[in-house]
Amino acid sequence: MTIQIGDRIPETNLVKATADGPQPISSTDYFAGRRIALFSVPGAFTPTCSARHLPGFVEQADALKAKGIDEIACTAVNDAFVLQAWKDSAGAEGKVTMLADGNGDFARALGLTMDGAKFGLGQRGQRFSMVINDGEVESLNVEEPGAFTVSSADYLLERL
Repeated sequence: MTIQIGDRIPETNLVKATADGPQPISSTDYFAGRRIALFSVPGAFTPTCSARHLPGFVEQADALKAKGIDEIACTAVNDAFVLQAWKDSAGAEGKVTMLADGNGDFARALGLTMDGAKFGLGQRGQRFSMVINDGEVESLNVEEPGAFTVSSADYLLERL
C-alpha cells in the first residue's frame, strides 16, 4: 500500500550521509518534531537527478526554509558514501541532508518502489517529493514513470 497524505512515516532505518561518515538513524526519530521537505530520486549521479532534481532543491533551499521548512532531505536507494560524494559534487552541503536507503527498506515501507532493472538499477525508490510535519505526511507528489514534473523544488515551493 502506498503512503498517503495524513499517514505517519513508517519506522525503518536510514543512514545519514555526513562528512564524518555514515550515521544510522531511525525514520521515526529523524522526522519527529520538524517540518521536512523530502524528495526521492531513483539514483545519485543519474541524469535527471543530477541535472535537475537535486540542483533545484539546492537553489530553492532558502525559499523553502522561508516557507516554514526546517530541513530539506533527499533519499535514494544508494549507500551513504555515494550520497555524500553526490552531495559534495553538487554543492549541497548545508542545504540538503542525504538519507541513504541502501537496501530499499524505506522505499518499500512507503510503497514507493520502482523496477529499474531495464536500466541496470534493480529495485529503486520512485521519484517523489513530500512534506512531512512531525512524522505525518502533509503533502505528497509522486511522479509518473520517467516524468519530472510534480516532484521538483519549484512545484513543492508553489504549493507551500
